[in-house]
Amino acid sequence: MFIADIRKEFYEVVANQRVALLVAADIDALCACKILQALFHCDQVQYTLVPVTGWQDLGTAFLEHKEQFRYFVLINCGANVDLLEMLQPDDDSIFFICDTHRPVDVVNVYNDTQIKLLIKQDDDLGVPTYDDIFRDEDDEEGGDSGNESDEGSEPSGKRRRFDEGAVERRIERQRAKREWEARRREILFDYEQYEYHGTSAAMMFFELAWVLTKDTKDMLWWAVIGLTDQWYFKAYFSRTNHSCFFYVTDIATMQRHVSRHNHRNEDEENSLSIDCMRISFEYDLRLTLYQHWSLYESICNSCYTSCHFKLWTLNGQKKLQEFLADMGLPLKQVRQKFNSMDMSIKENLREVIEESSNKYGMKDIRIQTFGVHFGFKNRFLASDMVHATAALLESTEKDESDSDNFIKALDSLSRSNLDRLHSGIDQAKKKLIAVQQTVASCICTNLILSQGPFLYCYLMEGTPDVKLFSKPMALTLLCKYLLKAFVHSTRNKRCKLLPLIMAAPKDVEKGTVIVVGIPPESETSDKKNFFGRAFEKAAESTSSRTLHDHFDTSIIELKTEDRSKFLDALITLLS
Repeated sequence: MFIADIRKEFYEVVANQRVALLVAADIDALCACKILQALFHCDQVQYTLVPVTGWQDLGTAFLEHKEQFRYFVLINCGANVDLLEMLQPDDDSIFFICDTHRPVDVVNVYNDTQIKLLIKQDDDLGVPTYDDIFRDEDDEEGGDSGNESDEGSEPSGKRRRFDEGAVERRIERQRAKREWEARRREILFDYEQYEYHGTSAAMMFFELAWVLTKDTKDMLWWAVIGLTDQWYFKAYFSRTNHSCFFYVTDIATMQRHVSRHNHRNEDEENSLSIDCMRISFEYDLRLTLYQHWSLYESICNSCYTSCHFKLWTLNGQKKLQEFLADMGLPLKQVRQKFNSMDMSIKENLREVIEESSNKYGMKDIRIQTFGVHFGFKNRFLASDMVHATAALLESTEKDESDSDNFIKALDSLSRSNLDRLHSGIDQAKKKLIAVQQTVASCICTNLILSQGPFLYCYLMEGTPDVKLFSKPMALTLLCKYLLKAFVHSTRNKRCKLLPLIMAAPKDVEKGTVIVVGIPPESETSDKKNFFGRAFEKAAESTSSRTLHDHFDTSIIELKTEDRSKFLDALITLLS
């Protein structure tokens, strides 16, 4: 059931209770969690935080906590499956679900006792009507049994005629039922065939904080990071319109909140103190982490510039040198850390880069974004935070558990933990270099194969940094970068319109691979992801040993030896 008043129907209900927070391992969920934690601290609400990485984790976490808790808050997990069927909870357990995954399972939508959905209904959800998908069994069966018990007193001829009438009515009902079931299957298929994402969970909880008049600048910054994560790393589209309409609307909402907070704090004494925090809405460069790197390395490892110049070719490297010369920036300045560049160069750097970029066909080098200043020294863009937090969340540097990485990533979002954030930025740089090198290697060695209805690439065991790409977010980032690079480098027009499936070794000992599917790169194509349903059908038809454990249905694990038959089934299915 959708909640209309998030304050009354959610917050006031849980404010005097003990709550279990089950939080998915993604950036938006972390930001939403930080906002909710801050609200709970304000009102002294007792809660237990449990990170969950997949459906098995979610089931285990529920089993461990169902005796102690009645109220469960699920962040970015639980909406796109029949949760009651999966968890089999007691009748008094209540689940509040704030999840960006779409489509929302219809049973969750129409259950008005245990499932409470913290989801905006203006997200163009397209949920089928109740009568189209649910039918009362009593109405179907009733009608004959009562009459037949009185038949003994009737003459035999009359009874036969009555029987014929009853049989005809039963046949008619069965035919109507078959037609209704066929229509139901069609409606559900249309509703469930694509996977996409809705409004950021962090934004939902920030709006709750605003309604409660407890919103702070920190909460606003977390909401901005959650929104940025949706745009950079997820398919953020409405059901019927794959333009960025909802993103633009949400950006405008955040911009109003930023103006309100900045205006409110203008007269405060600490507005120029070392502890101050200033959020700004601005146009900035589409160069990843450039303020924490050298400009040269950022240009080389940013997806937008690397793909445009085709930096994996000699010609591309030449073009880059020409581009730098056109800007008139000395190589010595470009290759040193951004913070160490001459102030005279930094002052008008954005304008210089934008002017040269336009000459080289990069007309979208400037994008709308949010930035933050912590005190005088530390400045970050929202995208910097997303990259750094993602690197910490999927860190492979030490053999630490997923829960340890989750806590570190959560800590990095607090401005009191800037050391951890800088550590995340360093790891994010290594990850981007690994992505760029892997993309160059895949394109130069022709590892991307056209399989008919889709493109396919498999990273072999022994590939440099292959361990890094056993993680879902890292592999998805590589997948998107690789598809963009391939579209820029291929001359085959048909291939430019194809989606990409990528596989990488997950666990060598268990003999499993992780498989990710993403929609086509082309601007004319629909960006919704249909691979979730396709993976299920292909696994079912070939009895492939797969694990559909990820909250994103387009990411699965597969036994290495079943890879070829699974792919063959996918080709047949999608052709």
